[in-house]
Amino acid sequence: MKHIKIEFFHDTICSFCFPMSYRMRKIAEDNPDVEIVHRSFALVKEPVDFISMFGSREAAKKDIMSHWQAADQNDELHRFQIEGMMEQDFLFPISMPALYASKAASFLGGQSLYWDAFDALQSAFFEKNRNIEKEEIIFEEMKTLNMDFEKWKEYFYSQEVKDAVEEDFRLVSQYGINSVPSFVVNDEYLLSGTQSYETFNTLIQRLRDEP
Repeated sequence: MKHIKIEFFHDTICSFCFPMSYRMRKIAEDNPDVEIVHRSFALVKEPVDFISMFGSREAAKKDIMSHWQAADQNDELHRFQIEGMMEQDFLFPISMPALYASKAASFLGGQSLYWDAFDALQSAFFEKNRNIEKEEIIFEEMKTLNMDFEKWKEYFYSQEVKDAVEEDFRLVSQYGINSVPSFVVNDEYLLSGTQSYETFNTLIQRLRDEP
């Protein structure tokens, strides 16, 4: 059988990545022979990026909440707690700490644990309205996972993990990706934005049927 690999580029603070991760888990469950590889993408690397994007970091949350509303409509489970987020007094988080956290998990448990860490942090943000830029919040969420927390913590602070995230960013540039969620299938087919379950199933079946 032909090998099929889907590289799933996402960011923990990306609202549309939240429903898409749920959808991709269904794809993975129904297609256990398909390899799904998680890749980092940073919507906001540094706090100063908010200025160029929204005028100020303080202005970001109100604008971004409209994205959450659209993403919640795309989410089969409608899990976004938008009113709760508006009540929080923390500024909208940057991408990097949670990206490092997810990547660190992969050093302990491969792509499966990476996915669990990513989903845990997204749930903490979109459902529980927690500030996933803060290390103490990240640590609390990582302690819920089935892994050696102290070993994970070593990786979290390591240059090895930072280099692995930067390698994902190099692939972002190589593939010409400028938004998330994005998917690269078998190093050839690029799909951008939220995709339906049916779209992926159709593509997978077509690739299986190719000579």
